[in-house]
Amino acid sequence: MTPPTADDAVLARLLRRAVYDHAVADRRRVHPPYLHVGLPGQPHPVFLLGEDEPDDHALRVEVISALLRRAGEQALVWLVRPGELVMQDVDAAWLAAARQAYAEAGRDLVFVVVNRHGWWDPRSGVRRTWRRLRAR
Repeated sequence: MTPPTADDAVLARLLRRAVYDHAVADRRRVHPPYLHVGLPGQPHPVFLLGEDEPDDHALRVEVISALLRRAGEQALVWLVRPGELVMQDVDAAWLAAARQAYAEAGRDLVFVVVNRHGWWDPRSGVRRTWRRLRAR
């Protein structure tokens, strides 16, 4: 399987799975952000962004590079956080790091922000939301 593109039905299913997994796994309204690298629905590395989150761009790149090495050939990056699907500082910081890490690895980047109701690609503005997400 080649890396999915923005128009790909496989990517749409994967991103829906990321939203669904988050909605059923974490019922809290407020939670710290999590950075996932891999494929939704499969075992993959997760990085909890807490108070001691790396505040240096180079450290963020190293974190994503390490997660990418552990994730395998096909790996999306999705940042799970509370709040609206609009650009926040945490999104911009981790998107910049993901761009650099994926460029250094020579891989195509798929990066989205996920909350309990949908996903959003901050690069293109493409988003998908659901009022009530159900298992398929």
